[in-house]
Amino acid sequence: MRERSNKLLTRLVALAAVTLLLTWLAALGGGGAAADDPAYVVEVADITAKVGEPAVLHATLRLRNGYRVHKTYNNRVMQLSSWDDGVTFDRRVVPATIRDEGLDFAIGLRATKPGRHPINGYFRVGYLGADEFALVSLRLIAAVEAIE
Repeated sequence: MRERSNKLLTRLVALAAVTLLLTWLAALGGGGAAADDPAYVVEVADITAKVGEPAVLHATLRLRNGYRVHKTYNNRVMQLSSWDDGVTFDRRVVPATIRDEGLDFAIGLRATKPGRHPINGYFRVGYLGADEFALVSLRLIAAVEAIE
């Protein structure tokens, strides 16, 4: 009986210690920006294009306050693809243009068949903060509505 009481007491002490540790860690994380709070905000809108004619999808990355573009990094969109092969891309890698302390990407494309075609890719960009430097990958997700 005494052994059972000791095991229960040990478990309760361990649970209390874990709870205290988690509370302390949560309090530490509340003082700054959250890890899920990215430096960039992605702005991209679906487009409509005529089948076979050139079109441009514009994607913009805006920086949140306190961050700035890493201007010497090769900021780009890459690995562009169409889920159903309904869109082809002029370039496999599209470099960024720095505008208003953000990044603009002009992605040339052509729709190859009518319908709605999901497309995706990855932004590979760098930024500088007050005390940090980072190179990150962000997802590009959009759609092309192809008309005759």
